[in-house]
Amino acid sequence: MSAFETVIGRGGVVLFPSDTVYGLACDPASQVAIEHLYALKGRPPDKAAAIMFFDLEAALYALPELGPNTRRALSALMPGAVTALLPNPARRFALSARADPQTLGLRVVSVPALVGVQVPVLQSSANLSGGADARRLSEVAPAIRAGADLVIDGGELPGVASTVVDLRDYEQEGVWSVRRLGAVDEDELARRLGGRFRFEPGTYAAMVTDTLPGYAELQGQVALAAGQGVQRILELGIGTGETAARLLEQNPRAQITGVDESPAMLAAAAARLGERLVAAHAGLLQEPLPEGRFDLVVSALAVHHLEADEKALLFSRVRERLAPDGRFVLGDVVVPQSPDAAVVELTDGYDKPSSVAEQLEWLRAAGFEARVSWTLRDLAVLVARPL
Repeated sequence: MSAFETVIGRGGVVLFPSDTVYGLACDPASQVAIEHLYALKGRPPDKAAAIMFFDLEAALYALPELGPNTRRALSALMPGAVTALLPNPARRFALSARADPQTLGLRVVSVPALVGVQVPVLQSSANLSGGADARRLSEVAPAIRAGADLVIDGGELPGVASTVVDLRDYEQEGVWSVRRLGAVDEDELARRLGGRFRFEPGTYAAMVTDTLPGYAELQGQVALAAGQGVQRILELGIGTGETAARLLEQNPRAQITGVDESPAMLAAAAARLGERLVAAHAGLLQEPLPEGRFDLVVSALAVHHLEADEKALLFSRVRERLAPDGRFVLGDVVVPQSPDAAVVELTDGYDKPSSVAEQLEWLRAAGFEARVSWTLRDLAVLVARPL
Protein backbone atom coordinates (compact mmCIF):
# COMPACT_ATOMS: atom_id res chain seq x y z
CA MET A 1 0.00 0.00 0.00
CA SER A 2 2.74 2.49 0.94
CA ALA A 3 4.72 1.57 -2.21
CA PHE A 4 1.60 2.19 -4.30
CA GLU A 5 1.11 5.67 -2.86
CA THR A 6 4.80 6.45 -3.12
CA VAL A 7 4.98 5.60 -6.82
CA ILE A 8 1.78 7.52 -7.56
CA GLY A 9 3.12 10.53 -5.65
CA ARG A 10 6.34 10.50 -7.65
CA GLY A 11 4.51 10.57 -10.97
CA GLY A 12 4.87 6.88 -11.79
CA VAL A 13 2.44 4.36 -13.28
CA VAL A 14 1.30 1.32 -11.28
CA LEU A 15 0.02 -1.94 -12.77
CA PHE A 16 -2.41 -3.23 -10.17
CA PRO A 17 -5.29 -5.69 -9.57
CA SER A 18 -8.75 -4.10 -9.33
CA ASP A 19 -11.97 -5.88 -8.39
CA THR A 20 -12.62 -6.74 -12.05
CA VAL A 21 -9.50 -6.79 -14.28
CA TYR A 22 -5.92 -5.59 -14.09
CA GLY A 23 -5.54 -1.83 -14.39
CA LEU A 24 -3.07 1.00 -14.71
CA ALA A 25 -3.05 3.91 -12.27
CA CYS A 26 -1.29 7.26 -12.01
CA ASP A 27 -1.57 10.68 -10.38
CA PRO A 28 -4.68 12.39 -11.87
CA ALA A 29 -3.03 15.80 -11.45
CA SER A 30 0.17 14.93 -13.35
CA GLN A 31 0.09 15.56 -17.08
CA VAL A 32 3.41 13.72 -17.50
CA ALA A 33 2.16 10.64 -15.64
CA ILE A 34 -1.06 10.57 -17.62
CA GLU A 35 0.80 10.83 -20.92
CA HIS A 36 2.99 7.92 -19.80
CA LEU A 37 -0.07 5.79 -18.96
CA TYR A 38 -1.76 6.65 -22.27
CA ALA A 39 1.43 5.87 -24.19
CA LEU A 40 1.73 2.44 -22.55
CA LYS A 41 -1.79 1.55 -23.71
CA GLY A 42 -1.73 3.34 -27.03
CA ARG A 43 -4.88 5.11 -25.81
CA PRO A 44 -6.20 7.98 -27.97
CA PRO A 45 -5.31 11.26 -26.23
CA ASP A 46 -8.86 12.64 -26.37
CA LYS A 47 -10.42 9.63 -24.66
CA ALA A 48 -11.47 10.20 -21.05
CA ALA A 49 -10.42 8.00 -18.13
CA ALA A 50 -12.11 7.35 -14.81
CA ILE A 51 -10.93 8.48 -11.40
CA MET A 52 -10.59 5.68 -8.85
CA PHE A 53 -10.82 5.88 -5.07
CA PHE A 54 -10.20 3.08 -2.62
CA ASP A 55 -12.60 4.49 -0.03
CA LEU A 56 -16.14 5.72 -0.64
CA GLU A 57 -16.07 8.43 2.02
CA ALA A 58 -12.92 9.87 0.46
CA ALA A 59 -14.63 9.97 -2.92
CA LEU A 60 -17.72 11.73 -1.59
CA TYR A 61 -15.57 14.20 0.33
CA ALA A 62 -13.67 15.05 -2.87
CA LEU A 63 -16.93 15.78 -4.74
CA PRO A 64 -18.88 18.08 -2.40
CA GLU A 65 -21.18 19.42 -5.14
CA LEU A 66 -22.89 16.05 -5.65
CA GLY A 67 -26.52 16.14 -4.54
CA PRO A 68 -28.10 13.84 -1.93
CA ASN A 69 -29.79 11.55 -4.47
CA THR A 70 -26.56 10.98 -6.35
CA ARG A 71 -24.69 10.36 -3.10
CA ARG A 72 -27.25 7.76 -2.08
CA ALA A 73 -26.90 6.12 -5.49
CA LEU A 74 -23.12 5.95 -5.18
CA SER A 75 -23.43 4.51 -1.69
CA ALA A 76 -25.69 1.78 -3.11
CA LEU A 77 -23.28 0.96 -5.93
CA MET A 78 -19.84 1.39 -4.43
CA PRO A 79 -17.42 -0.07 -3.61
CA GLY A 80 -18.21 -2.36 -6.51
CA ALA A 81 -17.67 -3.26 -10.13
CA VAL A 82 -19.38 -0.12 -11.47
CA THR A 83 -18.07 3.03 -13.14
CA ALA A 84 -20.44 5.96 -12.63
CA LEU A 85 -20.66 8.90 -15.03
CA LEU A 86 -21.36 11.97 -12.89
CA PRO A 87 -22.05 15.64 -13.48
CA ASN A 88 -18.88 17.66 -12.88
CA PRO A 89 -19.84 21.35 -12.73
CA ALA A 90 -16.70 22.17 -10.72
CA ARG A 91 -14.54 20.50 -13.41
CA ARG A 92 -12.65 18.45 -10.88
CA PHE A 93 -9.90 16.11 -12.09
CA ALA A 94 -9.90 18.05 -15.33
CA LEU A 95 -7.02 16.10 -16.88
CA SER A 96 -9.10 12.92 -16.83
CA ALA A 97 -12.15 14.43 -18.54
CA ARG A 98 -10.50 15.32 -21.86
CA ALA A 99 -13.17 16.41 -24.35
CA ASP A 100 -16.02 16.58 -21.80
CA PRO A 101 -14.96 18.42 -18.62
CA GLN A 102 -18.58 18.51 -17.42
CA THR A 103 -18.55 14.72 -16.92
CA LEU A 104 -16.52 12.71 -14.42
CA GLY A 105 -16.11 8.94 -14.47
CA LEU A 106 -15.84 7.54 -10.93
CA ARG A 107 -14.79 4.11 -9.62
CA VAL A 108 -14.58 3.08 -5.98
CA VAL A 109 -13.08 -0.36 -5.40
CA SER A 110 -12.30 -2.66 -2.53
CA VAL A 111 -9.07 -4.50 -3.29
CA PRO A 112 -7.32 -6.57 -0.56
CA ALA A 113 -3.86 -5.66 -1.81
CA LEU A 114 -4.65 -1.93 -1.60
CA VAL A 115 -6.67 -1.58 1.59
CA GLY A 116 -5.91 1.77 3.20
CA VAL A 117 -4.84 3.63 0.05
CA GLN A 118 -6.01 7.22 0.46
CA VAL A 119 -4.94 8.86 -2.80
CA PRO A 120 -7.23 9.03 -5.83
CA VAL A 121 -5.79 7.81 -9.11
CA LEU A 122 -6.54 8.11 -12.78
CA GLN A 123 -7.09 4.56 -13.95
CA SER A 124 -7.61 2.55 -17.09
CA SER A 125 -7.59 -1.14 -17.86
CA ALA A 126 -4.14 -2.67 -18.35
CA ASN A 127 -4.57 -3.61 -22.00
CA LEU A 128 -3.50 -2.23 -25.32
CA SER A 129 -6.21 0.15 -26.54
CA GLY A 130 -9.05 -1.94 -27.97
CA GLY A 131 -7.51 -5.20 -26.76
CA ALA A 132 -8.82 -7.83 -24.36
CA ASP A 133 -8.93 -7.14 -20.63
CA ALA A 134 -6.48 -9.06 -18.45
CA ARG A 135 -7.67 -11.25 -15.61
CA ARG A 136 -4.13 -12.54 -14.88
CA LEU A 137 -0.89 -10.60 -14.71
CA SER A 138 0.55 -12.88 -17.39
CA GLU A 139 -2.16 -11.67 -19.80
CA VAL A 140 -0.96 -8.07 -19.62
CA ALA A 141 1.13 -7.12 -22.65
CA PRO A 142 4.88 -7.42 -21.93
CA ALA A 143 5.44 -3.81 -23.00
CA ILE A 144 2.94 -2.59 -20.42
CA ARG A 145 4.46 -4.72 -17.67
CA ALA A 146 7.94 -3.50 -18.55
CA GLY A 147 6.84 0.13 -18.73
CA ALA A 148 5.05 0.27 -15.38
CA ASP A 149 7.00 1.70 -12.43
CA LEU A 150 5.38 -0.74 -9.99
CA VAL A 151 3.71 -4.10 -10.69
CA ILE A 152 1.38 -5.69 -8.15
CA ASP A 153 0.29 -9.30 -8.67
CA GLY A 154 -3.20 -9.93 -7.34
CA GLY A 155 -3.62 -13.43 -8.72
CA GLU A 156 -6.56 -14.34 -10.93
CA LEU A 157 -9.34 -11.73 -11.09
CA PRO A 158 -13.00 -12.07 -12.17
CA GLY A 159 -12.06 -10.84 -15.65
CA VAL A 160 -15.22 -8.90 -16.53
CA ALA A 161 -14.87 -5.13 -16.82
CA SER A 162 -17.00 -2.77 -14.76
CA THR A 163 -20.49 -1.78 -15.83
CA VAL A 164 -20.64 1.89 -16.82
CA VAL A 165 -23.83 3.55 -15.57
CA ASP A 166 -24.80 7.13 -16.43
CA LEU A 167 -26.02 9.05 -13.36
CA ARG A 168 -25.73 12.55 -14.79
CA ASP A 169 -29.50 13.13 -14.67
CA TYR A 170 -30.17 11.03 -11.60
CA GLU A 171 -30.22 13.91 -9.10
CA GLN A 172 -33.04 15.85 -10.74
CA GLU A 173 -34.88 13.28 -12.83
CA GLY A 174 -34.20 9.97 -11.09
CA VAL A 175 -33.16 8.36 -14.38
CA TRP A 176 -30.12 6.26 -15.21
CA SER A 177 -28.82 4.33 -18.19
CA VAL A 178 -26.20 1.72 -18.94
CA ARG A 179 -23.41 2.85 -21.26
CA ARG A 180 -21.45 -0.41 -21.05
CA LEU A 181 -22.78 -3.65 -19.62
CA GLY A 182 -20.19 -5.48 -17.57
CA ALA A 183 -19.84 -7.17 -14.20
CA VAL A 184 -23.10 -5.79 -12.74
CA ASP A 185 -26.27 -6.48 -14.72
CA GLU A 186 -29.29 -4.20 -15.22
CA ASP A 187 -31.49 -6.09 -12.77
CA GLU A 188 -28.95 -5.59 -9.99
CA LEU A 189 -28.56 -1.93 -10.87
CA ALA A 190 -32.34 -1.48 -10.74
CA ARG A 191 -32.50 -3.21 -7.37
CA ARG A 192 -29.90 -0.87 -5.93
CA LEU A 193 -30.84 2.36 -7.67
CA GLY A 194 -34.58 2.35 -8.14
CA GLY A 195 -35.55 5.35 -10.23
CA ARG A 196 -36.24 4.97 -13.91
CA PHE A 197 -34.03 3.16 -16.35
CA ARG A 198 -33.26 5.26 -19.41
CA PHE A 199 -32.91 3.41 -22.68
CA GLU A 200 -30.19 4.51 -25.09
CA PRO A 201 -31.17 4.86 -28.77
CA GLY A 202 -28.00 3.27 -30.10
CA THR A 203 -28.38 0.06 -28.11
CA TYR A 204 -32.16 -0.19 -27.72
CA ALA A 205 -32.91 -2.32 -30.77
CA ALA A 206 -30.29 -4.94 -29.95
CA MET A 207 -31.22 -4.95 -26.27
CA VAL A 208 -34.94 -5.42 -26.77
CA THR A 209 -34.43 -8.09 -29.43
CA ASP A 210 -32.09 -10.04 -27.15
CA THR A 211 -34.18 -9.78 -23.98
CA LEU A 212 -37.74 -9.97 -25.31
CA PRO A 213 -38.68 -13.19 -27.11
CA GLY A 214 -41.44 -12.48 -29.61
CA TYR A 215 -40.53 -8.81 -30.12
CA ALA A 216 -40.74 -9.00 -33.92
CA GLU A 217 -44.08 -10.81 -33.76
CA LEU A 218 -45.43 -8.22 -31.33
CA GLN A 219 -44.49 -5.36 -33.65
CA GLY A 220 -46.11 -7.08 -36.59
CA GLN A 221 -49.32 -7.73 -34.68
CA VAL A 222 -49.51 -4.14 -33.42
CA ALA A 223 -49.25 -2.89 -37.00
CA LEU A 224 -51.86 -5.42 -38.14
CA ALA A 225 -54.28 -4.38 -35.40
CA ALA A 226 -53.74 -0.69 -36.19
CA GLY A 227 -55.07 -1.17 -39.70
CA GLN A 228 -55.01 1.23 -42.62
CA GLY A 229 -56.70 4.44 -43.66
CA VAL A 230 -55.77 6.56 -40.63
CA GLN A 231 -54.29 10.04 -40.86
CA ARG A 232 -53.68 11.27 -37.31
CA ILE A 233 -51.69 8.95 -35.05
CA LEU A 234 -50.56 9.42 -31.45
CA GLU A 235 -47.89 7.01 -30.19
CA LEU A 236 -47.24 6.70 -26.46
CA GLY A 237 -43.63 5.69 -25.86
CA ILE A 238 -42.42 6.23 -29.40
CA GLY A 239 -38.84 5.22 -28.61
CA THR A 240 -36.63 5.12 -31.70
CA GLY A 241 -39.64 5.06 -34.03
CA GLU A 242 -39.72 1.32 -34.76
CA THR A 243 -43.50 0.97 -34.38
CA ALA A 244 -44.16 4.37 -35.95
CA ALA A 245 -42.21 3.46 -39.08
CA ARG A 246 -44.40 0.40 -39.60
CA LEU A 247 -47.58 2.40 -39.09
CA LEU A 248 -46.56 5.15 -41.48
CA GLU A 249 -45.54 2.64 -44.14
CA GLN A 250 -49.02 1.13 -44.22
CA ASN A 251 -50.72 4.54 -43.85
CA PRO A 252 -48.97 6.73 -46.46
CA ARG A 253 -51.14 9.79 -45.74
CA ALA A 254 -50.69 9.64 -41.98
CA GLN A 255 -48.76 11.92 -39.67
CA ILE A 256 -47.70 10.98 -36.17
CA THR A 257 -47.34 12.70 -32.82
CA GLY A 258 -44.94 10.99 -30.42
CA VAL A 259 -44.58 11.00 -26.65
CA ASP A 260 -41.54 9.65 -24.82
CA GLU A 261 -39.85 10.43 -21.54
CA SER A 262 -36.42 10.36 -23.19
CA PRO A 263 -35.38 13.36 -25.33
CA ALA A 264 -32.64 11.18 -26.83
CA MET A 265 -35.17 8.61 -28.02
CA LEU A 266 -37.38 11.36 -29.42
CA ALA A 267 -34.42 12.72 -31.35
CA ALA A 268 -33.74 9.26 -32.78
CA ALA A 269 -37.39 8.93 -33.80
CA ALA A 270 -37.32 12.37 -35.44
CA ALA A 271 -34.21 11.47 -37.44
CA ARG A 272 -35.86 8.27 -38.61
CA LEU A 273 -39.35 9.56 -39.39
CA GLY A 274 -38.55 13.02 -40.72
CA GLU A 275 -41.37 15.47 -41.39
CA ARG A 276 -44.04 12.83 -40.81
CA LEU A 277 -43.34 13.15 -37.09
CA VAL A 278 -45.27 16.40 -36.71
CA ALA A 279 -44.83 16.77 -32.94
CA ALA A 280 -42.57 15.20 -30.33
CA HIS A 281 -43.43 15.59 -26.66
CA ALA A 282 -40.93 14.76 -23.91
CA GLY A 283 -42.90 13.63 -20.89
CA LEU A 284 -44.24 10.78 -18.80
CA LEU A 285 -47.33 8.78 -19.66
CA GLN A 286 -48.75 9.85 -16.30
CA GLU A 287 -48.88 13.44 -17.57
CA PRO A 288 -51.56 15.06 -19.78
CA LEU A 289 -51.56 13.80 -23.35
CA PRO A 290 -51.02 16.10 -26.33
CA GLU A 291 -54.05 18.10 -27.41
CA GLY A 292 -56.08 17.04 -30.41
CA ARG A 293 -58.24 14.23 -31.74
CA PHE A 294 -56.52 11.18 -33.16
CA ASP A 295 -57.72 8.41 -35.46
CA LEU A 296 -55.30 5.99 -33.83
CA VAL A 297 -53.55 5.90 -30.46
CA VAL A 298 -50.95 3.17 -30.16
CA SER A 299 -48.46 2.07 -27.54
CA ALA A 300 -45.92 -0.75 -27.70
CA LEU A 301 -43.90 -1.88 -24.69
CA ALA A 302 -44.39 1.28 -22.62
CA VAL A 303 -47.56 1.00 -20.54
CA HIS A 304 -46.29 -1.95 -18.49
CA HIS A 305 -43.98 0.46 -16.65
CA LEU A 306 -47.03 2.10 -15.02
CA GLU A 307 -48.75 1.13 -11.79
CA ALA A 308 -52.22 -0.39 -12.06
CA ASP A 309 -54.07 2.82 -11.18
CA GLU A 310 -51.87 4.77 -13.59
CA LYS A 311 -52.80 2.41 -16.41
CA ALA A 312 -56.50 2.88 -15.69
CA LEU A 313 -56.14 6.68 -15.67
CA LEU A 314 -54.12 6.60 -18.90
CA PHE A 315 -56.84 4.61 -20.64
CA SER A 316 -59.37 7.29 -19.67
CA ARG A 317 -57.12 10.03 -21.04
CA VAL A 318 -56.65 8.07 -24.28
CA ARG A 319 -60.43 7.81 -24.63
CA GLU A 320 -60.66 11.61 -24.48
CA ARG A 321 -58.14 11.99 -27.30
CA LEU A 322 -59.65 9.46 -29.71
CA ALA A 323 -61.93 10.45 -32.55
CA PRO A 324 -65.40 8.85 -32.28
CA ASP A 325 -64.46 6.18 -34.83
CA GLY A 326 -60.86 5.92 -33.64
CA ARG A 327 -58.93 2.94 -32.31
CA PHE A 328 -56.53 2.33 -29.42
CA VAL A 329 -53.97 -0.46 -29.91
CA LEU A 330 -51.89 -1.62 -26.96
CA GLY A 331 -49.07 -4.13 -27.42
CA ASP A 332 -47.25 -4.98 -24.24
CA VAL A 333 -45.87 -7.35 -21.67
CA VAL A 334 -48.63 -8.89 -19.55
CA VAL A 335 -48.98 -11.26 -16.62
CA PRO A 336 -49.84 -14.58 -18.31
CA GLN A 337 -52.50 -16.96 -17.03
CA SER A 338 -49.87 -19.64 -16.46
CA PRO A 339 -46.62 -18.71 -14.65
CA ASP A 340 -44.81 -21.13 -16.96
CA ALA A 341 -45.60 -18.82 -19.90
CA ALA A 342 -43.60 -15.91 -18.44
CA VAL A 343 -40.39 -15.63 -20.47
CA VAL A 344 -39.73 -11.88 -20.57
CA GLU A 345 -37.04 -10.82 -18.10
CA LEU A 346 -38.56 -8.26 -15.72
CA THR A 347 -36.81 -5.68 -13.57
CA ASP A 348 -38.25 -5.26 -10.08
CA GLY A 349 -39.60 -1.78 -9.48
CA TYR A 350 -39.50 -0.85 -13.16
CA ASP A 351 -41.53 -3.48 -15.02
CA LYS A 352 -45.08 -3.70 -13.65
CA PRO A 353 -47.16 -5.79 -16.05
CA SER A 354 -50.84 -6.45 -15.48
CA SER A 355 -53.00 -9.29 -16.70
CA VAL A 356 -55.03 -9.11 -19.89
CA ALA A 357 -58.24 -9.43 -17.89
CA GLU A 358 -57.36 -6.45 -15.69
CA GLN A 359 -56.54 -4.25 -18.65
CA LEU A 360 -59.70 -5.20 -20.51
CA GLU A 361 -61.67 -4.23 -17.41
CA TRP A 362 -59.93 -0.84 -17.16
CA LEU A 363 -60.50 -0.20 -20.86
CA ARG A 364 -64.20 -0.95 -20.59
CA ALA A 365 -64.47 1.25 -17.51
CA ALA A 366 -62.86 4.05 -19.52
CA GLY A 367 -65.57 3.81 -22.19
CA PHE A 368 -64.11 1.33 -24.66
CA GLU A 369 -65.27 -1.82 -26.33
CA ALA A 370 -62.09 -3.90 -25.96
CA ARG A 371 -60.83 -7.26 -27.12
CA VAL A 372 -57.64 -9.31 -27.40
CA SER A 373 -56.32 -9.59 -30.94
CA TRP A 374 -53.14 -11.62 -30.28
CA THR A 375 -51.19 -13.30 -27.49
CA LEU A 376 -47.85 -15.07 -27.26
CA ARG A 377 -46.80 -16.32 -23.82
CA ASP A 378 -46.52 -13.09 -21.79
CA LEU A 379 -47.08 -10.68 -24.68
CA ALA A 380 -50.45 -9.45 -25.87
CA VAL A 381 -52.07 -6.99 -28.24
CA LEU A 382 -55.37 -5.39 -27.17
CA VAL A 383 -57.65 -3.36 -29.45
CA ALA A 384 -60.17 -0.87 -28.07
CA ARG A 385 -62.80 1.32 -29.76
CA PRO A 386 -64.91 4.04 -28.13
CA LEU A 387 -68.41 2.99 -27.17
